[in-house]
Amino acid sequence: MRHFLTLKDYTKEEILEIIELGLKIKKDLKNGIYLEQLKNKTLAMIFEKSSTRTRVSFETGMYQLGGHALFLSSKDIQLGRGEPIKDTSRVISSMCDMIMIRTFGHNRLEEFASYSKVPVINGLTDKYHPVQLLADYMTILELGYEKDLKVAYIGDGNNMAHSWLMLASKLGFELRIATPKGYEVSDDVLSDAISFAQQSGAKIYASHNPKEAIKDATVVTTDTWISMGQENEKEKRVKDFEGFEVNELLMCLAKENALFLHCLPAYRGYEVSDFVLESHSKEVFLEAENRLHAQKGLMVWLDKHR
Repeated sequence: MRHFLTLKDYTKEEILEIIELGLKIKKDLKNGIYLEQLKNKTLAMIFEKSSTRTRVSFETGMYQLGGHALFLSSKDIQLGRGEPIKDTSRVISSMCDMIMIRTFGHNRLEEFASYSKVPVINGLTDKYHPVQLLADYMTILELGYEKDLKVAYIGDGNNMAHSWLMLASKLGFELRIATPKGYEVSDDVLSDAISFAQQSGAKIYASHNPKEAIKDATVVTTDTWISMGQENEKEKRVKDFEGFEVNELLMCLAKENALFLHCLPAYRGYEVSDFVLESHSKEVFLEAENRLHAQKGLMVWLDKHR
């Protein structure tokens, strides 16, 4: 049995296999072919953080695969009233076939998975957001940007930056991360990425200079500067991230026709300008749709490897 907590736990071959499976399922769907590969299976979805794309994509995906998804807000279950994580895990995993959790601390996810009898999927933690990276790379493949891939991540050294580090170091492409001082990626994640990169041939760079990071990049990506739980830091963060907005002037430094990706929600005028987002809306909203298809591939893959 496999859990999906971080891309760190997966090989290049396994990551690509999951994405290719998602692409096949997507092609079938577009052709009106519905294969109930998870018929009569149940996915428990535990949300300790709010969500739009994560809930809709997992719930719709399970339905299209012939299964059923249960939405479980932490406000509605005993986990939110102080029941130990290990007890909730034992109970839910005895009744459901798969569990997706969207939470704050990554340690909560790891503890839940350690007591679960069924596969557990990371729907987002403060440290990693691996399902988003499946959708991102699926989009890169669909649009033909995988050759000589050079990705520039501009912004906060958060769960998205960590997940890009894992993907690049596993698949072997070039990644340049630019963050303001004080907002760097975690040392342990960077260390892991450098170690994996020695095996895959990936090139990893981390700096405080967005102009250097974006120069000749084929893919540019960013994320919100103010994640859930950081709202009280908004004024300080906006000041600290001055010069890190992905706008027209910054995008001009990337390679011509560079792809722009954003995991959404996007806050125009902060991490990205309205012009850049609207100019690249085709790929950004394809990326959002691909959450559905990539996660369907993931769930089918995990079910096959139980």
